[in-house]
Amino acid sequence: MKSSVLFCTLLASLAAPPLSAASNKDVKMFPPATEQQQRNVIRLPALDNEQERKVEILISKPLEVDCNRQRLTGDLVEDTVKGWGYSYYTLSEVKGPVSTMMACPNNDKHQAQVPVYGEGFLLRYNSRLPVVLYAPKDVTIQYRIWQPGEVLNASAE
Repeated sequence: MKSSVLFCTLLASLAAPPLSAASNKDVKMFPPATEQQQRNVIRLPALDNEQERKVEILISKPLEVDCNRQRLTGDLVEDTVKGWGYSYYTLSEVKGPVSTMMACPNNDKHQAQVPVYGEGFLLRYNSRLPVVLYAPKDVTIQYRIWQPGEVLNASAE
């Protein structure tokens, strides 16, 4: 018996608007980024049943790594534009890396995108407003859209 599953749909670059440094009038009410931050704007496409969708923010940072698993930590905090009521999100600090401590046979190192894990990275889907994110300049920001699977199961007693 299959369990209820969320299917992840990565948006192709042709199907989704790119992340951008916003300069359009729909983001003029948002505060500017500080010198240490970047401001990114995600404009989501209009979809049917948006109330069933979620947007996952994926933040990573390029680091030199070895054979161990690496991860960074940080929380995406929601704030509101004063007088407008619009939400925006800030990742003020990235901590780490946290790593496993396996012995690497060749001690080879390579560049990799190390993900940031924490709270607040899963957002409500709303195509009527842009998703505005502030993060340190040295991180990469991507997103994916989650939708429910077609299989619904009743609980068994």
